[in-house]
Amino acid sequence: MTTIAERGRRLEPDKRRAQILSCAVRLFGSGPYAAVSTSDIAAAAGVARGLINHYFGTKRDLYIEAVRVLVTIPAVAVEQLPDGDLRTRVDASVTWFLDVVSRHSSSWLAAVDAGDPDVRRVLAEADEVAAASILTALGLADTGAHRAIMRAYCGLAKATAREWLERDALDRDRAHAVLATTLTSLVREVFA
Repeated sequence: MTTIAERGRRLEPDKRRAQILSCAVRLFGSGPYAAVSTSDIAAAAGVARGLINHYFGTKRDLYIEAVRVLVTIPAVAVEQLPDGDLRTRVDASVTWFLDVVSRHSSSWLAAVDAGDPDVRRVLAEADEVAAASILTALGLADTGAHRAIMRAYCGLAKATAREWLERDALDRDRAHAVLATTLTSLVREVFA
């Protein structure tokens, strides 16, 4: 969220871009795409509307970038996982995922449920990044078969998060147990 100190203050271009993107993620998650204007985003970020066009182009370009940021695992998330055995790394990975989707639940659910072809392309790219990131985090070879299994696991992760966040059929502890147990079993029984 934009702080009062950031409004109207000159920020480095990367920080200003990140600030606008953060506001866009929040606003696109709070209502339908059509209901969010670039003026709304500019006001939330405390910037002139022209800066949004300068950094992102069109509203649609900003939306696609907001979805990309929201659904793609950053490299730093893998780098910051604790050292340890399989259980420790799996637990930390699942905890990270559940923290992210709960913190941005409205935005995340809107993104993964979108039927837009450009958003589906971004989601497919994010699944590739997630599959590679999980393999790296667990010290597994990134082969075609391994990547396919991890993409399938990503589908399970999204469905499990929906059951928790949208349908309220699972609580967080049960969602964590489903994802951690499944990933551990995949590594021990399928990858072995």
